[in-house]
Amino acid sequence: MIKAQKIRFAVTPPASALTEAAFEPYLERCEALGFDTLWLSDIPLGTQGDPLLHLTYAAARTRRLKLGANIVPLGRNPLWLAKQLAQLDRLSNGRLLLSFVPGLGTAPERLALGHGQGDRGAELERILTMLRRWWAGEAVTGDCLGAHFEALRLEPRPLQQPLEVWLGGKGPLALERVARAADGWLTSVVKPEEARLARETIERRTAELGRHIDPEHFGISVPVARSAPPEAAVGALRARREDHDLTDIVAVGTAKLRALIAAHLDAGLSKFVLRPSTALDPSVDWRDDLEWMADAVLDLQR
Repeated sequence: MIKAQKIRFAVTPPASALTEAAFEPYLERCEALGFDTLWLSDIPLGTQGDPLLHLTYAAARTRRLKLGANIVPLGRNPLWLAKQLAQLDRLSNGRLLLSFVPGLGTAPERLALGHGQGDRGAELERILTMLRRWWAGEAVTGDCLGAHFEALRLEPRPLQQPLEVWLGGKGPLALERVARAADGWLTSVVKPEEARLARETIERRTAELGRHIDPEHFGISVPVARSAPPEAAVGALRARREDHDLTDIVAVGTAKLRALIAAHLDAGLSKFVLRPSTALDPSVDWRDDLEWMADAVLDLQR
């Protein structure tokens, strides 16, 4: 078993916790219970809103809780994105965590983001390179997403130096991109043995490239449920796997969740984003799931 020095648990707010009335008490309870991070996902055509706005509010209403987001850079002006993320990192006193994702890739989303064709992963990596140069204080010249930048510098710069960005994915090209450009790997819908093999692939490739990723910078988003999850959520997860097999993917109940966490720890992962399977149902009260997740795993956090 690989002994991780730090085991951390994040939570993804369900739709019912993102409303104007519920978000502040949700934040207060997350911090009081001791979760490490609040983690939001950027779904451009979804109903959840912009995660950066929620996290900006969260930065003002919390003091310890880290603020994480899966961001889709495509469709966003990279200069403004660099500035927004730098400001948010400063306003939160260096609590910002980032993962960049290419988006769901549906035709309507691609068109809406101005990327109807082309390699989304390669464009994401190009944007990440520009952002890192700005955050490091460099003058950047280049073209991106229809905008031209002529020797432009960024102010303010992030409080964290460097402001790290993790990447996700599980296919060969995605793992190569993680090894080449990322500070960590945050995956989803993979089994523990698949996660172990992917982690080993990333670490082997980073060594070949003369890079290093902190061994504690490997994590996974885990779908969880207190009881049988909604069929719609199960179907969406099955569609993301070629074999449609959700064994060791969805954790139903406390015993299964703890066993799955243990298996991923053995695989070398130590950062976990817990995502309730009822997250998209606005009628579900967030309190019961949040309290259950805290009781189920927070004694493992260290």
